[in-house]
Amino acid sequence: MFTFANGVHPKGCKELSAGSGIGRGPEPKNVYVPLSQHIGAPAVPVVEAGERVLCGQLIAKAAAGLSANVYSPVSGTIKGVVGHITLSGKKKNHILIENDFLEEKTFLPHMEEITGESVLARIAEAGIVGMGGAAFPTAAKLNVQGKNVDFLVVNGAECEPYITCDYRIMLEYAQEFLQGVRYCMLAAGVKRAVIGIEDNKKDAIAKLSSLAGDGVAVKALKTKYPQGSEKQLVYSCLKRVIPENKLPADAGVVVVNVHTALAVYKAVAEDTPCYERVMTVSGKAVATPKNIWVKNGTLYRDVAAFCGADENCARIVSGGPLMGEPVFSLKVCTGKGTSSLLFLDESECESKNAEPCIGCGRCVQACPMGLSPVFIERALFDKNYEEAEAYGAAYCIGCGCCSYVCPAKRFLVQSVKLAKKEVRARADKKRREAEKKNG
Repeated sequence: MFTFANGVHPKGCKELSAGSGIGRGPEPKNVYVPLSQHIGAPAVPVVEAGERVLCGQLIAKAAAGLSANVYSPVSGTIKGVVGHITLSGKKKNHILIENDFLEEKTFLPHMEEITGESVLARIAEAGIVGMGGAAFPTAAKLNVQGKNVDFLVVNGAECEPYITCDYRIMLEYAQEFLQGVRYCMLAAGVKRAVIGIEDNKKDAIAKLSSLAGDGVAVKALKTKYPQGSEKQLVYSCLKRVIPENKLPADAGVVVVNVHTALAVYKAVAEDTPCYERVMTVSGKAVATPKNIWVKNGTLYRDVAAFCGADENCARIVSGGPLMGEPVFSLKVCTGKGTSSLLFLDESECESKNAEPCIGCGRCVQACPMGLSPVFIERALFDKNYEEAEAYGAAYCIGCGCCSYVCPAKRFLVQSVKLAKKEVRARADKKRREAEKKNG
């Protein structure tokens, strides 16, 4: 079975929502559409308060540099640009739209010619970003001209516990998804693609294997976390190693997520921009775990009410339980990268105080990047950032395997991520000082 070194085997908990077909989500009275649903600069509003918009209408244009267009998920009236709470706890600009529930839609101009160049332009126009959570603008990722890229790798691993939205897409939108993969291949100028799927999704593997072809292959991967992490996925699928401080393109590969490929299909074949997504709502504190289409800008509270979730449960997480973020307010809104919302009861959570390290080395054995988290943590506590850098803090992918296996329940992943932040900040400061010195 194809896989990578180290990693962990957490309980999947996917049975809660795996059998739930994709349905329509809530129809909110108001949506707060974030201007920052992507890595890079926030989009720039092109609408004003009092203006009526249609579902699928451009409401914020990509800023200069790395950015992405933003579209209205409903028809209704623009109430204005407002500061609204985000997962980070900070207020950022959102466009508030009052839904008129008429569901009047507009579409992108129909594509007369399908070429690599036109597909790449359409992906940028539609505001598509990485929908596995990273939210990197997809057009920028697929624009690999001048690089020796010969393979597209599609992340169908969905290795985080609970999340099943990509799995359902592969089953229910198999043809559309595969066509989206071919459009991505065309945009990147590659002739071959491989879809990596963990072997706990045997029906998805069988279905896609029967429909693939035309340079697209399906590869069954060992069920192990973090199989869907970019470096681990590329190695599992192609046995190629992405060099340190380099991108997948430096290994001849470009990587996209299942939902991203579906969004590309909808933009190219159906002229539909990216204004909604499928997300999983799961956990034992949810009356009816579901996979649902949710409009960008929907309050988490509306999603919770739609699925019968207990707001007073033990823990609420946006994303997966290992790499997701804790939710402190259900006023936070969904965006292009919101893959799941989990409502966990006491039996699904572990709240223990951290104890002194016992030197067992399990964190070293589990780390898929081959790091020594315990030594990086000690360097951080000693404020010895040179040592933290020497131990490879900069290469942490934040998967949380170290914390998961630690018998002392130390907050290792948080410590390593903080050390990584400090190492990068010091490197940036040195670079600025050098640039200033050299004029």
